[in-house]
This record gives sequence, structure tokens and C-alpha cells, in this order.
Amino acid sequence: MSSSNLTKVIEQYIAQLLEDNEDGTISLRRKDLAERFGCVPSQINYVLRSRFAPEHGFLVESQRGGHGYIRVIQLSFKSCDEKVDHIAELIDNAITEQEARKLLVNLQNRKVLTPRERLVIEVALRNQEENGRTLFDISPYRRDLMRAELLRKLLTSLVLG
Repeated sequence: MSSSNLTKVIEQYIAQLLEDNEDGTISLRRKDLAERFGCVPSQINYVLRSRFAPEHGFLVESQRGGHGYIRVIQLSFKSCDEKVDHIAELIDNAITEQEARKLLVNLQNRKVLTPRERLVIEVALRNQEENGRTLFDISPYRRDLMRAELLRKLLTSLVLG
């Protein structure tokens, strides 16, 4: 089995465990998962980092050692304020166009945004270019700061609206 196929199988297994558990929290052992899937523990780490990160709506806690565990918690929001706070944490002070696109896709996958809302926001956040030049003559860092602020405002208005 290729590495990417194995990653998908491990991801699906963990997702199914989360779905089966009503409280959205599971505890696992890295070693047990690695043995189950015939891989090294670092493959499990990769799946957790790439597929179960906060921007995907999860928290992963782990404790290493003989009795170590991995706890995967699916984030759920009790109020719009909690959702807005989570989004603000993900955006931080600056965000690149690529990072913003990934975040928007993840928010769409989590049903926070509709496909149309995601597309409209993506277009608004693009590094607008005309004849190979950006329309705004500012530094890339300043552009990322402005993009983060705009993204925060757009998402907050959609979530609260």
C-alpha cells in the first residue's frame, strides 16, 4: 500500500472512531495504531498533524512514554462567539493567500461556509495582478496583515450574520 493510501486509511479509521463516539473524543495509543496498520509511529504522527489539526476542527493532545496516549478531540462550538474566537486564533495577525485558501476550504468542509461564500472570500483575498504586477504597491508582509484583517471581518460577519 502506498504511503498516501495508508494515510487515507488511517485518517478514515480515526474519523470513524470519532463518529462512533458521541462525545467527539477518542483516546488512542500511537504504538497500537502503528501495529494495526503495519507502519512506523511517525506515520501516525503525520496523519494527526496533517488531518486532525485545529484548522480542520480538531485538537490533539498526546503524552509520550510507556503509558502514553493520543487524545483526539473534535471541536464543537456552543455559541457563535466560540466559533468567532476559534476563527480569529486560526487567522492570527497575518495570513498568506495560500494559507487563507486552505483555511477557507477546511471551513467549507466543516459546513461553516457554503461553497459560494468560500469562493467569494477567496476572490476578495487574492493577490490581484494585472500584467504581472500587483494592484497594491505594498510589501508582501503588509498585504498578509491586511488579508488577515479582511478575512477575520468577513468570516465574523458571516458566522454572526
